[in-house]
Amino acid sequence: MSRPVRIGVQLQPQHAPDYGLIRDAVLRAEDAGVDIVFNWDHFYPLYGDPEGAHFECWTMLGAIAEQTERVELGALVTGGGYRNPDLLADMARTVDHISGGRLILGIGAGWFQKDYDQYGYEFGTPGTRLALLKDYLARIDARLGKLNPQPVHRIPILIGGGGERKTLRLVAEYADIWHSFADLEVLERKSKILAEHCADVGTEAGRIEKSVSWPGADDAAAFVEAGATLFTVGVGGPEYDLSEVREAIAWRDSVNPEPVTGIA
Repeated sequence: MSRPVRIGVQLQPQHAPDYGLIRDAVLRAEDAGVDIVFNWDHFYPLYGDPEGAHFECWTMLGAIAEQTERVELGALVTGGGYRNPDLLADMARTVDHISGGRLILGIGAGWFQKDYDQYGYEFGTPGTRLALLKDYLARIDARLGKLNPQPVHRIPILIGGGGERKTLRLVAEYADIWHSFADLEVLERKSKILAEHCADVGTEAGRIEKSVSWPGADDAAAFVEAGATLFTVGVGGPEYDLSEVREAIAWRDSVNPEPVTGIA
């Protein structure tokens, strides 16, 4: 295995009426040994009470960056159409400085129509949202090169999604991490398609880390065999129960040859 296994937790910022519950969950996650703390970029809960308590993604990332010392952090994933891309690059650079160089910039095309409708964004179609993401990725890349001061480190780009013609092409062109929502069979098939896109654009497929949701300890080894090395456990509020996260961490420690220190 050329790349160490890493465990992330997605602390979903929903159904927590007091931000202190999320702050406590971040502390417990870092103490437990996770490699990455993610949140998500929505404005309303995705399950449970649709009008339940919810907090904004990037404001929270600034707080997480200040609170933590070791973990990487980011959104799984930022809604591509929710913010001006040059501003988003500047936000990412700022959070990268706050964290001392631990930010991952996760981004996707967006899909949750309620977010768009309630906050006044044009929902469009999957095609128009992907076209916007393509434009935004180029602008983010350009703006990151112009900012003063520069980011602390070269901020890794994580792209979430599995569209074979367009999304995977953008992964090949821009991403350091690809987050797939696929099962094992689909992951294997789409990894081959991603490799073809990488060959077309002249990038090395092996440099892109493959990320999936935690499948459980019994199935995780098969995903590693298929190339996945980043596993993320989703945890919602208000309880933020980390028991499954701890199981994933124990499994990680049983398969990694040495402690993880970041993206390989």
